Amino acid sequence: MAEPTLYLFDGFNVLHAGDFADARELRDTLASFVALRGARGILVFDGSGEDARYGPLEVRYSKSADSLLERLAAEHRGTERVCLVSSDLAVRGTAGQEVSTLSSRLLVEELGPVRHQEPPRSALGDRVDEETRERLERLRRGLD
Repeated sequence: MAEPTLYLFDGFNVLHAGDFADARELRDTLASFVALRGARGILVFDGSGEDARYGPLEVRYSKSADSLLERLAAEHRGTERVCLVSSDLAVRGTAGQEVSTLSSRLLVEELGPVRHQEPPRSALGDRVDEETRERLERLRRGLD
């Protein structure tokens, strides 16, 4: 069931709260987070960069991420459920009573450990029946 929530993420705040390799890994993790919930999100970073969309997640850059997060919360809180994710108490405090807030650390705990795992390798010998394996071994030894 879709969760009709707009998540507003304080980019560098969340990045530094977790064990992410870089901003791209954070972006991909948060895009999956909102997609799995049927929600949408806006990830805001301080500085300059190219705004982009990754499925239900928008990435935006601003001279002041805090100001943009506050403005987005104010624009959307009257029409939809908004959750502001930041550990900056001033930003969370100015978002308004209609906006739910979550610290970056608690979000990172909810996301769980970020790990990249390769699937186990499969050896050809694991896919060959015993009779074929014996015949191949005899050929290898020059017995046939």
